Formats: sequence, C-alpha cells, structure tokens
Amino acid sequence: MSGEIVHGGGIGAAAALYGGHVEDWLDLSTGLNPCPPAVPDVAASAWQRLPDQHLLDEVTIAARDFYRSGEILPLAVPGTQAAIQMLPRLVPAGARVAILSPTYGEYARVFALAGAAVDAIAGPDDVHEDHAVVVAVNPNNPDGRLISREVLKRLAADLAGRGGYLVVDEAFADCTPETSVVDLVPATPNLIVFRSFGKFFGMAGIRLGFVIARPEIRERMAAWLGPWAVSGPALSVAAALFLGDADAMRRRLAERRAALQRVLTGGGLHVAGGTALFALVEDPHAEQLHAHLCRAHILTRKFDYAPNWLRIGLTPDEAADARLAAALAVWSSR
Repeated sequence: MSGEIVHGGGIGAAAALYGGHVEDWLDLSTGLNPCPPAVPDVAASAWQRLPDQHLLDEVTIAARDFYRSGEILPLAVPGTQAAIQMLPRLVPAGARVAILSPTYGEYARVFALAGAAVDAIAGPDDVHEDHAVVVAVNPNNPDGRLISREVLKRLAADLAGRGGYLVVDEAFADCTPETSVVDLVPATPNLIVFRSFGKFFGMAGIRLGFVIARPEIRERMAAWLGPWAVSGPALSVAAALFLGDADAMRRRLAERRAALQRVLTGGGLHVAGGTALFALVEDPHAEQLHAHLCRAHILTRKFDYAPNWLRIGLTPDEAADARLAAALAVWSSR
C-alpha cells in the first residue's frame, strides 16, 4: 500500500476540473470546524526567532489542562500526521499491526511503507497475539464508530501483557470529551493518544497536534522529532485559544451539525454515521452525487474503497445550508 492516499480538501484541483474561483466554492470535504475562533495576535518575536522554550512550555501546560491529561504533559507535534509517521519505529521486526478499519488511510500506508505486516480488522475482538501495535480512531473517520472506554482499557491491558502498544486517535473527540481515554494514560504505559488541534479549532493550516503518552514514550518521540518541530506562531496561537470558551464552540458546532442533518435528510439522503464535525451519507449513486455537487461548486469527500459513501462536513452558516439544500433539491428532482 505505497500509493498516495486521497484526502479531503483539494479545492484547487476541484475548481480546475469543474470551474469557478476557489474562493467561491463551498468546501465540505474536510471534518473541520467551519466557525473557527478569531486568530489571536501573534508577537513579532514568534515570527522572528526559533520557537522559544517558554512558548513550548505555555502550550504544553495549556494543552494538558484542555485535554485533562493530569500529570502527563502532551507533546506538541507538527500535525498528527507527523506522529503517525513515527509509529513504525515502535513495531518489532516480524510483528504485525492491526488497524480497526475502514478508517484514516495514512495509518495503513505508513506502516506498509515501513515494511510492517498490516491487518485491517473489524473490531477489538479481531486482535490476536501477533499484533504488536493496534490502532483505533475513536470516534472513527469516516463512519463515526465509537469504541467504549472500557473496551479500549481492556485492549490496552491485553497488549501490555505481550509488550504491545495501543494507539487511540482522538482527532474528532473534542466535542465529546467524555469518550476520551486521555485520563487512562497515567496508569497505562502502552497507551498512546493523538489529539488534533486543527479540526476542533478549524485551523488545519496551523499543522499542530499532540501526543499524550507516558514520559518514556513521549521522550522517545520528542527525540525522533528533533528540535523546533512546531513553529513559534503555531505555539502562540494554540496557547491562547486553549484558554478560550470551548463549551461555546461545542454548542455552536452542535447547532451546525443539527442544521446539516436537516438539510441532508430534507434532501432525501440517508445519513449512515458521522461525528460532531461531519456526516457520512450512504447512497448507491454517491459518486454521481459527488459530481453533481461539484458542478454546483460544492466539494464533498468520496471514497475509492466505498463508492456508496460520501462524507459531508459542516456548513458554516444558514446561507451555506440554503446553498447545499438547493443543490440537493435539483439532485432529488432529476
């Protein structure tokens, strides 16, 4: 599995194919907060100097409090993808990796490129003794599958008995913090949790994520990253926004998710899953619907492995609701 993974985004390529100016497109292909908070002021020094230690310390403490990791200090990384790239170093030679699937495709690609044997499994019960690393995206992308904390806790314990690791990617967990296993990390030496800053705060371009793991794992990953891995401006912005009103953001996102649900069901579509930041539509004509929406300059996310699926992100406001509803009305009347 060495080929490039097709992700959400790519609005420029879509505009080149279907026409229109990029700024006029409605991009619903990514699971990002479409109503991000205002970007705080960034001191000139953050741009002019290498990232200062005090900035890194500030964002680490702010992330610890935001994610409620207790005594565990999160490790800032330049996007969760950077942390994924390091995971193969945890796999002993000859061991296998299990990935709860279907899910974010970069996990399988990265492990396969490193020469690890990868098994796509349907659920925790399919983990066996040859698996040295198990990956669970929770809530899952793209179907929203949620594995309970208790099941994940038992799975980590089983893996610990043979020196294995459990990686839980919580990129979409910020709207449902009660589902997180971050609080289990202090007592679980083989548990590694990934959190994404860009999705909840709607700032994917900042390229910032966090690894929450025991110090022995954290320090190894920090060494693999090397110095100055995260830019000073990114650290400065995150440190400020972590102190904001997250509950107000969650309420706004819940309103936007409810609005998207109404538009989709009103357009005759079946919502088969999703998270607080996107909906998964299941339709036998999903590929044609994707193309129809592109002709209306609305980009959604299709899947080569599931041609009957479309992932549709949150609309930013009522005007975008109306625009999507109008395009779906044309589709349903064809």
